Amino acid sequence: MTSAAAPAARPAGRTTARPALIWAALAVVYVLWGSTYLGIQVAVESLPALASAGLRFAAAAAVLALVLRVRRGAGALRVDRRQLASAALVGVLLLAGGNGLVVLAESGRPGTAVPPGIAALLIAIVPLLVVLLRAATGDRPRFWTFAGVSVGFLGLVLLVLPSGGSAAVPLAGALTVVAGAVSWSIGSLLSGRLRMPADPFVATVYEMIAGAVALAVLAACRGELRDFDPAAVSGRSWLALAYLMVAGSLVAFTAYVWLLHHAPISLVATYAYVNPAVAVALGALLAAEPVTAQVLLGGAVIVAGVALVVSTERPGRPAGAADGTARR
Repeated sequence: MTSAAAPAARPAGRTTARPALIWAALAVVYVLWGSTYLGIQVAVESLPALASAGLRFAAAAAVLALVLRVRRGAGALRVDRRQLASAALVGVLLLAGGNGLVVLAESGRPGTAVPPGIAALLIAIVPLLVVLLRAATGDRPRFWTFAGVSVGFLGLVLLVLPSGGSAAVPLAGALTVVAGAVSWSIGSLLSGRLRMPADPFVATVYEMIAGAVALAVLAACRGELRDFDPAAVSGRSWLALAYLMVAGSLVAFTAYVWLLHHAPISLVATYAYVNPAVAVALGALLAAEPVTAQVLLGGAVIVAGVALVVSTERPGRPAGAADGTARR
């Protein structure tokens, strides 16, 4: 869900990397996170929505935990109870609420499912929602930040506004994605304010585990596990799920964390408005997703609002504007 907002303030002591490496890592985040929306659509063609999402994060957590254990030793994943509880709460909000609702929205019946490009454009309002949450909790964002929020929400209205007698996107699905964006925004805000594990990779392991458990419980409540038949799953859905595990949850996130330590935050934050463009382009090229004038206009206005918010926020500000744990 993959999924987007400006990154959190970078830890002290960052090192300098060669520009070529920085741009290579940015390209990985741009393309891989932008492609996860299409990957979700293919995965849920024959895989149960929430169960597949839970499996994705459980597998990614296991791989990441194994890597940390091998490279850092037995105590690599040690955290206290407060840190564990904080990571679990953030993981449920980000992955079960944020990503899970996006998966549900993309898994609807034909005519009711949200196309991947539209889902990415709707998720792009996350930085705008985080600004509103900051204001509600006592922070005072700058004037141009609020201006960007206003522009972005105007784009949201344009995107879902009925046109020519029919809705631009399925309204129920669009509201589901927006609900996911709200959950992701709350989790993003809390991740900068709760006592989290100091190592972001360790935090990610516990967030993914908590998200996977919550998704499995919700899948069981929806009857997904009872009705699941592995023999009925297509090869392309299994491949899409493997791609989401590796490309979205491991490779792209690792590149993102590396960028937080080696690149200017203003540059890293550009993923917030490049990912939707990548998702729309891939949807049109590979899934014959229609790109109407209304979609282009609404998407352009949303991206402009996000760009204004990202460019206005000062790099050294606290994590209020940040989505320091963004991953899809």
